[in-house]
Amino acid sequence: MADTTTLIIGGSSGMGLAAAQQIVAKGGHVTLVGSSADKLNAARAGLGALADIHQVDLRNTDQVDGLIEHIKENNRHIQGLINAAGTFSPKPFLEHTSEDYESYMDLNRATFFITQAIAENMKANGGGSIVNIGSMWAKQAVRATPSSAYSMAKAGLHSLTQHLALELAPHGIRVNAVSPAVVVTPIYGAFIEPDKIEETLTGGFDAFHPIGRVGRPEDVASTITHLLSEDASWVTGAVWDVDGGVMAGLV
Repeated sequence: MADTTTLIIGGSSGMGLAAAQQIVAKGGHVTLVGSSADKLNAARAGLGALADIHQVDLRNTDQVDGLIEHIKENNRHIQGLINAAGTFSPKPFLEHTSEDYESYMDLNRATFFITQAIAENMKANGGGSIVNIGSMWAKQAVRATPSSAYSMAKAGLHSLTQHLALELAPHGIRVNAVSPAVVVTPIYGAFIEPDKIEETLTGGFDAFHPIGRVGRPEDVASTITHLLSEDASWVTGAVWDVDGGVMAGLV
């Protein structure tokens, strides 16, 4: 419907953009939020007239508050929300700085209060569906990628998923999460040269996954869009492993 949209936080690349492409392919409208104007404009050019964009630095509280005010003032029904923003920079626990820690917590703070505003919109408009992108690292430590602060932040997102599912169900709002393993996305650019991400991940982590390969953004996006849809209308509070079998092999 023209008066509804799916808001995608972190929608200009990776899994968020792949989900946007799948939604637009089925005739749905998307609103992408990201920090890079270049990436947002490129995403909108690829998606066409069914996409709007908002440039927001999620670590900037004033910009986050501005987005929240925009959400509150806009009459459009935000029928779906995908919380896809993230950063990943593995570092040993004993080397973490307060700045490292805050970089993850700032994203969680933004996610929390943006989701609150979206839930109010959904409540006022008869319901909706929220999907959070969590992580396998929230459930399992990996020696090759020490990620205590990142994992703590993602575990919090998994927990938030379950709490919101319980609290928002009376308002017709479903809340779920996906928990991916290694997926080829720009998030690894924090510690891998961008033009070597594909080569590094496939060479180093294909065998880590029982299914025999690392994930692609569309692999996870297909589950995200399923959870958003009415095909999953009896699913809420779930944290689905979309991980090529990693958790099945570790537990």
